[in-house]
Amino acid sequence: MQLILLQKVTNLGVLGDKVDVKPGYGRNYLVPQGKAVPATAANVAEFEAKRADYEAKAKSIHDEAEARRAKLEGASVTISANAATEGKLFGSVGPRDIADAFTKAGFPVEKSEVILGEGAFRHIGEYDVVLHLHADVETTAKVVVIGDV
Repeated sequence: MQLILLQKVTNLGVLGDKVDVKPGYGRNYLVPQGKAVPATAANVAEFEAKRADYEAKAKSIHDEAEARRAKLEGASVTISANAATEGKLFGSVGPRDIADAFTKAGFPVEKSEVILGEGAFRHIGEYDVVLHLHADVETTAKVVVIGDV
């Protein structure tokens, strides 16, 4: 399936690229999310006519992500969870808990922006979390998990 990208997509391409993807990926993810349109002759002509608008929109989204990164630089949140006396949590702290904690602290973060490379946290301690704010913008923030005994 051939598509025209309307914004930068990680590991796929940048604005205006014609890419070949599997039909399910294009039909179920890229097109409904507004990240791409089918590469028909009409869509190619419409894209070229509106290219400046798409580039301006992409720049504003990137600038907004850069501003959020500046706010989140060095940010830290504390999450309290039930834990045993030896430090093991009853349950875990995952991306949703971390996103909620940052949002309550005044830094709006979506669950999908929280990247946990090794899975959910199952012990108390301090962790560095990668926040993927845009295809080009990432930052690291600190999460402190404390236990309620």
